Amino acid sequence: MKTEKIQDRKEYNEVMKRIEKLLQKTTASGGFGKLPAKEVETLKKLSVMAEQYEDSIPLMPIKSPSTLTEMIRYKMFEMNLKQKQLAKVLDISEARISELLTGKRKINLELAKKLHTKLNIDAHFILEVA
Repeated sequence: MKTEKIQDRKEYNEVMKRIEKLLQKTTASGGFGKLPAKEVETLKKLSVMAEQYEDSIPLMPIKSPSTLTEMIRYKMFEMNLKQKQLAKVLDISEARISELLTGKRKINLELAKKLHTKLNIDAHFILEVA
């Protein structure tokens, strides 16, 4: 490696290949204790370089849900729920969940309360977008 800092994706991929080879060698030899000290130091150095490069890459901005349907779907993803499971959590029918998610049905006050208490959807958000 020419530099102490990874400059681009190509260098990053090269560093990751070297890290992988060292990790495979470590595993094959029976652990870090059996790896020569120079290789352990190289592995540490490469790992820090890779981590610094990864940290320097800006993440894509996450789009905030702007509709109640988007928020419900987001909460389903966050809680790893299917529509059928969500219906049980909210104590409503699967058909009603389907209608809500497709926009065929609006929420009522009782459902708004359940969305707030059981899915932790901000009450202010519910009032604004419902």
